[in-house]
Amino acid sequence: MSAPRKLFVKTYGCQMNVYDSERMAEQLGGQGYVTTDTPEDADMILLNTCHIREKAAEKVYSELGRLRPLKDANPDLKIGVAGCVAQAEGEEIMRRAPVVDLVVGPQSYHRLPAMDDAVRSGQRALDTDFPDDDKFDTLKSRGKAKRAPSAFLTVQEGCDKFCAFCVVPYTRGAEVSRPASRVIQEARELVDAGVAELTLLGQNVNAYHGHDGGLAGLIWDLAEIDGLERIRFTTSHPNDMDDALIAAHGECAKLMPYLHLPVQSGSDRILKAMNRKHTAESYVRLIKRIRAARPDILLSGDFIVGFPGETEEDFEATMELIRTVNYGQAYSFKYSTRPGTPAAEKPQLPEDVMNDRLQRLQALLTEQQRAIQNSMVGREVGVLFEKKGRIDGQLIGKSDYLHAVYADAPQTAIGQVRRVRIETAGPNSLGGVLVD
Repeated sequence: MSAPRKLFVKTYGCQMNVYDSERMAEQLGGQGYVTTDTPEDADMILLNTCHIREKAAEKVYSELGRLRPLKDANPDLKIGVAGCVAQAEGEEIMRRAPVVDLVVGPQSYHRLPAMDDAVRSGQRALDTDFPDDDKFDTLKSRGKAKRAPSAFLTVQEGCDKFCAFCVVPYTRGAEVSRPASRVIQEARELVDAGVAELTLLGQNVNAYHGHDGGLAGLIWDLAEIDGLERIRFTTSHPNDMDDALIAAHGECAKLMPYLHLPVQSGSDRILKAMNRKHTAESYVRLIKRIRAARPDILLSGDFIVGFPGETEEDFEATMELIRTVNYGQAYSFKYSTRPGTPAAEKPQLPEDVMNDRLQRLQALLTEQQRAIQNSMVGREVGVLFEKKGRIDGQLIGKSDYLHAVYADAPQTAIGQVRRVRIETAGPNSLGGVLVD
């Protein structure tokens, strides 16, 4: 038997890219590939890219430059670019980077086996279509190989919101929801392989419409799966947080008390310019309703500072919203242009102004995060242990609230949800002791 070919995948960006990388590796597994952790050993290197961060395309070209010596040393090595940068820059990547053998967009990676055949025959392959065929109909089943206790599961892709700063509608396409029956089948396959926690993914996940009951209906059906202990979902839009989903947070025991609900700004003027279609007041009212359903819920958010036209008054409105909501976690960024988006054509704020505002915003968010972590000391929480810690006899996992928690525990506890009393709080993790 010939030795299997080796595949190295480097994943950038969001959780959906992590999911997509797994599915691409499974597709290429049917072509005789096994994964490797070192690009030097690989027969194919696949960069699964993200277009959200600043200068995303240039970072991909820099990475391709670093890979060129590997290709020079091994002409049979194949290099591919996948994901949202591939979708946005497909032909330009082929023109500008001769080292690349294939480019595939996020809606076309089910065609990877045919593309692999093409590049192995000496051709270059480009597919950045939005195909009529559903990739999920073509992808292989997840299989029974043992998996980590926590996994991502894509249920919805694309976005119809067209926020002025965002490239997702152009790289991922219009909103599409997977039928609930297929999501539940894949969930069962993952649970059979050892998964105890699923995070449901979508660019606008709470706009999911593949179930008559929306995302809440899907969550209730998934909660019936024996062996599935926990359910989470991300990322949500405030305008799609319906009554049923709010109620599920208070009523569904398997739905964890954590919600990522981006607001981006606390200024109504900036929210309008961003095309967010909600106000700061409507967002705060929504938060109050969610907390009424689940008082202990931990909230996470996204913030953009320095959006074109943002004044100090606008920025202070964002700071006031943060003080009002009190976030346990958050992601914050300076605005950066995305070619093709409406905001990219507007005058940009000075870099020093954006830097100053980001530092002040992050200081407030860090203060809130640490206060909430400190408040966990003395409480008992459920922890899904996922792996060994740095110290012998120690395991690390995630709490109900998505905090990283470490505790002394037997290795047999990996994959189990155990009760832990929190005794210490650090900047990025909590420490505790088993109580069951």
